[in-house]
Amino acid sequence: MGYWDIEEGTQCVAKTWITTKMGTALGLMGSAYNIVLYQPATTLEAVQRATSVTTTMAALGAVFGMATCLSAQAREAPDDPVNYFVGGCASGIFLGARTHSAINGVSACLGLGTLALFTKIGKKEGWKISGPPVV
Repeated sequence: MGYWDIEEGTQCVAKTWITTKMGTALGLMGSAYNIVLYQPATTLEAVQRATSVTTTMAALGAVFGMATCLSAQAREAPDDPVNYFVGGCASGIFLGARTHSAINGVSACLGLGTLALFTKIGKKEGWKISGPPVV
């Protein structure tokens, strides 16, 4: 069962688990690229960097999944794209707290919230990013 297969505003734990796994996978890939591009001096430094990036991304996924689901429940509007903005914004605020920067938090809140909002709108309306043109 995938993320989009679960009804919005229900099964918050399952949706959060899926977004956490996705965040972890992205964190692992990102940290691998980071270690290859910016070679660490020691193996310990590489492990610390990989762990830091991966856990941060996993936490961002968890915050997004839970905030989106709880927003859908609290607002009693399960299919509203605003829930996704709330989840993305909550993840951005977490990122700002993680970096100890209010500027990073506000800009990440707006950026991730907008990205999540348009992702949900695109999913609802059937937008396609790639593939053959529709004639």
